Amino acid sequence: MTERPNILWISTHDINPHLGTYADVWPGAEHAFTPNLDELAGGGMRFDQALATAPVCAPSRASIITGCQPTAIGTMHMRTRAVPPPEVVLLPELFRQAGYFTSNNFFTDFQMEVPGTVFDDIGTEAHWRNRPDADTPFFAQFHGLITHESAIYLSDEDFSKATSHVPADQRHHPDDVELPPYYPDTEPFRIAWARYLDLITEMDLWVGELLGQLEEDGLAANTIVVFWSDHGVGMPRAKRWANEAGTRVPLIVRWPDVIAPGTAAADVVSLMDLAPTMLSLAGLEVPEHMHGAVMLELTGRPTAANDYVFSGRDRMDEQEDASRTVRDNRFRYTRHLHPDRSGMQHHEYADKFSTWAEFRRLSFEEANQLALGEEPSKLSPLQRSVIAPNKPAEELFDIAADPHEEHNLADDPSFADDLSRLRGALDEWQARIGDLGTIPEAELNASWRPGGVPQQTAAVTIEIDEFGAVHASCPTPGARIGWTTVPEQPEPHPMTANPMFRMLGVELDGRRWKPYTTPITAEGTVYVKAWRIGFTPSKVVTVETARVAASA
Repeated sequence: MTERPNILWISTHDINPHLGTYADVWPGAEHAFTPNLDELAGGGMRFDQALATAPVCAPSRASIITGCQPTAIGTMHMRTRAVPPPEVVLLPELFRQAGYFTSNNFFTDFQMEVPGTVFDDIGTEAHWRNRPDADTPFFAQFHGLITHESAIYLSDEDFSKATSHVPADQRHHPDDVELPPYYPDTEPFRIAWARYLDLITEMDLWVGELLGQLEEDGLAANTIVVFWSDHGVGMPRAKRWANEAGTRVPLIVRWPDVIAPGTAAADVVSLMDLAPTMLSLAGLEVPEHMHGAVMLELTGRPTAANDYVFSGRDRMDEQEDASRTVRDNRFRYTRHLHPDRSGMQHHEYADKFSTWAEFRRLSFEEANQLALGEEPSKLSPLQRSVIAPNKPAEELFDIAADPHEEHNLADDPSFADDLSRLRGALDEWQARIGDLGTIPEAELNASWRPGGVPQQTAAVTIEIDEFGAVHASCPTPGARIGWTTVPEQPEPHPMTANPMFRMLGVELDGRRWKPYTTPITAEGTVYVKAWRIGFTPSKVVTVETARVAASA
């Protein structure tokens, strides 16, 4: 195919592979009603063992958009503002430099600032339909918040509004759901699980709308569509836990006439692999610094490039804890750096959720049973381990036989060789990437922002050649230069009032900055600026230009 493919990313939050297409692959997937995503998988490839690099959104998304391990670039702590190595670049900018129209509607959450050179179009109205002409290829991202954990715990009225498109005959009743064995069979968990499945159905309908728009525009045939979730379900022992339920995600890729319809890839892949894979499929160079592997050949076949996929958890808001985990095609090995700490420490945000509160209530009731000299009976041993005050230093699970991770094999001599092999793989990986999670966070922050002050991106240096073309450079390593002919806006962009945008690191100043790749030949007033991720942007340089015709 000589025409460059378009790329459409559709992502959601906080779900495991609970889609109908994953029936017989992931426990309980058959209970979901997801006809649009099932059809998408039927027309492309379903990845059966896709894993996030972290069991929480921002570190995971940082790895997806950079192709780099969070522990290698400093984005591993949930809610940080990292200063990654200078070579790190956000994936859409590489596409934009290659002539793609890049859009994001609207979520970023990459643990770092988003330079103005990354997106042509960002905001709630961003869309591939806003590109300048029909011949411009696009890389469009749509990130839905429908299935975010917070929606599970809405009031009845608000939940009804949030799932208003779900037909009555497709709703899940709490009495009928099947809970994973690590959850108590109580009303709060049954309600939460039924709501979780209903939210997935609502999300599937949203996906169907986007795919319908692609068909309406006659673009489906030459568009690579990718669907993924950032990590696992937003409930205890999943989101924020470095285990299978925390990191196992759905991943579907469709590319008509290239990827054979209805195929499945059985080998482990990482969401981090998406960045190098998209570049490769578009015929663009994959930067050497990316840690991800290309998981699809240009023929549409999976590469089986990963022997191991690595993930980890670090500070989760005020929870101080850390774990590292590795998966091969059968086993998961996890090393907990602080086995003396509960996996369910106090968490101001999540402790307000009914499932967290239910675990704590039942644990309290068991304490009361002990006070009466009774045997604790409110939780099973597996459920009790979720809220226990400590955890094993090491865990080994045979995921193929034990997807819920009920039986720790770390002390079983029958699996000693697998334990040793995976231990070694994890040690080698940590040494190879230079695991920044082993550095005290205060020390890491001090190296990024000496004295607590962000470093400054140097001013752009301008030279104008004899033909009036503007040449720009910036001495700050890793700086990205952008330019525009749009003057400073008198009023801030209305979305800057949204605290979410400020937290997500998006700069909205009403000006569309073009990435500087070749000398600027625009006539009139040109504004030039540089960004180094994690630094304060440079001041804007104003240049007056006048083209001079070259002599014959």
